[in-house]
Amino acid sequence: FQLYGYCYQDSNDIPDTLTTITELGSPLEMIQLLQTSWEDRFRICLSLVRLLHYLAHSPLGSVTLLDFRPRQFVIVDGELKVTDLDDASIEESSCTSNSDCFMEFPARNFTLPCSVEGRCQSMNEKRNLYNAYRFFFTYLLPHSAPSSLRPLLDKIVNATGNCNKHGNTKYFPFYPSPSVSSEFTQKCVKSANAIKSDSFYRRVPEAFIPDENYRCWPSYHHKGCLLSVFDVNEAIEICDSYSQCKAFVLTNQTTWTGRQLVFFKMASNHIMPDPDKITYVKVTD
Repeated sequence: FQLYGYCYQDSNDIPDTLTTITELGSPLEMIQLLQTSWEDRFRICLSLVRLLHYLAHSPLGSVTLLDFRPRQFVIVDGELKVTDLDDASIEESSCTSNSDCFMEFPARNFTLPCSVEGRCQSMNEKRNLYNAYRFFFTYLLPHSAPSSLRPLLDKIVNATGNCNKHGNTKYFPFYPSPSVSSEFTQKCVKSANAIKSDSFYRRVPEAFIPDENYRCWPSYHHKGCLLSVFDVNEAIEICDSYSQCKAFVLTNQTTWTGRQLVFFKMASNHIMPDPDKITYVKVTD
């Protein structure tokens, strides 16, 4: 979370007061997130993976968030950021045997090894990882994911659910690099475009259909059907899957992974000139 400034004040009423000034974010509402596109939820999970890596290797050592719940996070420009550090701790639990390194959660429990130094090995890191699984990954990753990615996502969710920190390293090729491989993200959100359509579409360059909207889910536009596609083949596949879809319009806008935004339409009666768009109209017999 970006810190813009802070002020330390020792008053008679409240001693040792520290006021921080941070960037403004949107509260994290899980129900609202589940209504967004899978691509946006994938981005949130990606930022969470980076946060987990930072907490495990911070300059202070391994940091655990004792109150690791959605209310402690906000969304800033599509990225997940933690806002409340009151319950952060760098203390690894002391132990004399493995039985002292017991982590208890509502669904399952873990026993970690006790090191020769008398500390529970990786307890802070694994506590964060399992909480990320039960509050975020298990909801945001599998829900309405591309079919070609589901086997990989199942492995990621199972690895984090088993508190296997290497699961993230193995299955996220960009981890822990702060830059996302464009090749990987393109493959991640590409559907099975090998499917050939029996329909024929007439290409109309520099054209747009202003009306004839219908609603679909998930959509980037609340009054129409605006989805992201990898290429024209995927747009055709999507249009063929909706009985009301008779045309679609390629825009010059892209999502954060480079996927193109496309408006899907239920008719093509009124086509207007637009140099930044390309319209495809389904040809019927």
